[in-house]
Amino acid sequence: MSRNNILESIRSQSINEKELYEAYKIFFGTLVSDSRLRILNLLRSGKKNVSEIYEAIGKEQTSTSHDLARLRQCGFVKVDVKGKFRYYSLNEKTIEPIMILIDKHMAGNCIHILHKQKMKGHAHEH
Repeated sequence: MSRNNILESIRSQSINEKELYEAYKIFFGTLVSDSRLRILNLLRSGKKNVSEIYEAIGKEQTSTSHDLARLRQCGFVKVDVKGKFRYYSLNEKTIEPIMILIDKHMAGNCIHILHKQKMKGHAHEH
């Protein structure tokens, strides 16, 4: 969908351009958190309950629950309730393909920045 199609779509929903950029900030702001990124990458391997998630990422259950709520609210993850357990999974239709594209983009455009920073760090150590 091109930018113009997005703008046309939001106008039909009575959302102005300023609100569109607020929605972008919500989306990208969700990805700024290290723990939320860890959760998303963890869920790429399949469904997990809260206990499995907070143990795997090394965070407290409360902060993990807050992160999961934000991810669910923004549609990044889905939740299935089975008995007293909630199982979280990656949104396969939208977020999984985005994560694959992000990986490809980072490999070609961002990883080299880390290598340069690492090399600078080693140069300062000597």
